[in-house]
Amino acid sequence: MRGFAETGMRDIAAAAALSPANLYNYFRGKHDILFFCQDNSLDRMIAALNKARRMRASAAIKLRMVIVSHLRCVLDEVEGSAAHLLTTALPPRQQRYLVTKRDKYEEGVRNLIVAGMRLGEFAPCDPALAVRAILGGLNWSVQWFSPEGPLTATEIAERFADYLIRGLLAKPDVQQRPSFERNPHRAVRASVPQDERKRASVG
Repeated sequence: MRGFAETGMRDIAAAAALSPANLYNYFRGKHDILFFCQDNSLDRMIAALNKARRMRASAAIKLRMVIVSHLRCVLDEVEGSAAHLLTTALPPRQQRYLVTKRDKYEEGVRNLIVAGMRLGEFAPCDPALAVRAILGGLNWSVQWFSPEGPLTATEIAERFADYLIRGLLAKPDVQQRPSFERNPHRAVRASVPQDERKRASVG
């Protein structure tokens, strides 16, 4: 697999089944494509965060929604979102813009953890360290994700949420999930049909 530095617009156009001239109608160069992917994925993550904030639910359920939405975004929903690891390849102005937006998102997730501590739902911790551990684990998943594995991106996201939230809970034996997930008769899958879903595994 060729890296970002070795890939040209002709390579990208071929992968997208477009002519180079067509691609240049939308983007001035590959850096603009990378920026677009990052900006789009961050917008989706921030929208999911804002939706979670508005929910009348426990801190654990809100954080679960954010974790699941984040992982599904980078693994399953936004093509190119996994390229967040390459933001240093962008020009300084675009880097600064994305870092500011990323910091806003990180602050919002951190505030969910702080709110959970204030309510006694989460055990006392360093919220800045906790949020970086969570986001770091989620972002690194793109390194081992395989679409041919036995688990869907959604299933991996749910398990990640279980593991990460359990470490924050003041009472770890009380793992909180949305009510529709606890009741199998009302369970609703958020993913696309089984035969269209991506498969994933470690390694």
